[in-house]
Amino acid sequence: MSVKKIYGIILLMILLAITYFTFVPRIFDSNTNTLDGKALPSIRDDARALHNSLTIVDLHSDTLLWKRSLLDDASYGHMDLGRLQQGNVALQIFSSVTKTPRGQNYNSNSDESDNITLLAISQLQPIKTWNSLLNRSLYHAEKLDDAVAETEGALVNIQSSRSIDQMLNARSNGGNRIGAMLSIEGLQNLEGKRENLDRLYDAGFRMAGLAHFFDNEVAGSMHGTKKYGLTDFGREIVREMEEKGMIVDIAHASRSAIKDVLAMARRPVVSSHGGVQAKCDVNRNLNDDEIKAIAENGGLIGIGYWEGAVCDTSPASIAAAMKHIRDLVGAEHVALGSDYDGAVITRFDTSGLVYITQALMNAGFSKDEIRAVMGGNAIRFLKAGIEPL
Repeated sequence: MSVKKIYGIILLMILLAITYFTFVPRIFDSNTNTLDGKALPSIRDDARALHNSLTIVDLHSDTLLWKRSLLDDASYGHMDLGRLQQGNVALQIFSSVTKTPRGQNYNSNSDESDNITLLAISQLQPIKTWNSLLNRSLYHAEKLDDAVAETEGALVNIQSSRSIDQMLNARSNGGNRIGAMLSIEGLQNLEGKRENLDRLYDAGFRMAGLAHFFDNEVAGSMHGTKKYGLTDFGREIVREMEEKGMIVDIAHASRSAIKDVLAMARRPVVSSHGGVQAKCDVNRNLNDDEIKAIAENGGLIGIGYWEGAVCDTSPASIAAAMKHIRDLVGAEHVALGSDYDGAVITRFDTSGLVYITQALMNAGFSKDEIRAVMGGNAIRFLKAGIEPL
């Protein structure tokens, strides 16, 4: 083979690599986090006025997983700073996703495969994130810190109740400041080491789900192969989280793990994103006994907007799931848990949260109940939960 042909092959490979790393991550993101395009109702003036007066908190978004910046006004995906502002969001919790199984499903997944490794490589993330779940979370924290620094006050880190108060005071004085708090989707990122919880806390994480789509060293998953409860290591971690002021998130945890957590919990827990089986009979969702137990614990349940959570994507279906919890245990235990940018299809992105406000009005929620569900409950819960014991 001539030198000219060799150079031609090398150039072609370089061009293919540039094309791949430039376009494939965006194409995958834009085809994964989508809107279904179905009809939405017209927004009434009274719903718009009420929505604009609310303090809105969303308990779960996976936006940090993707290559796009929070500061870019993207034409795809579900969330960025501009759309948070349009939706009147006061505080957004951003979750760190570190590992997902191939063929992911709600019934049974092993921990033997991982989709995120290829995603990390294709996004040209730091090499340290390619084979370390801990470093993937620390990288997500760095991404949020960089976004906060670039906005010069429009986006602020939330790591204490004082920082929540400061954010709320700024908004009450006419500012458009938005709080951003870090969470974790599955404590497999501890890599089996208790000391890694300290590193995550120091990086700003103030909430953590025990398991994601597979069983891990801490707890069984609702979608794992064994679905066991808390391990001995998991009990140690839950105790340490409570001491530090890291909120325990039972979303995705197995039913046995949920029981174990609630039996030992000294602080209220959260189910950050999901649904209720009474309205959507999917094993991803909470049954009435679990809802009652979470309420007795003083906990909070975030309702998601995708089909697996509410068996539809309409605002009315979201409100129906919230109404079930309200009627069963009280509106003080209901919150928003979108799962935006979590590889889900929704009816509207975060700029359209007014559709939920109007749906709650249509479902018979009072204005005080709507204020609580859309953010008041979450503010109360977070302020208490992220302070050390």
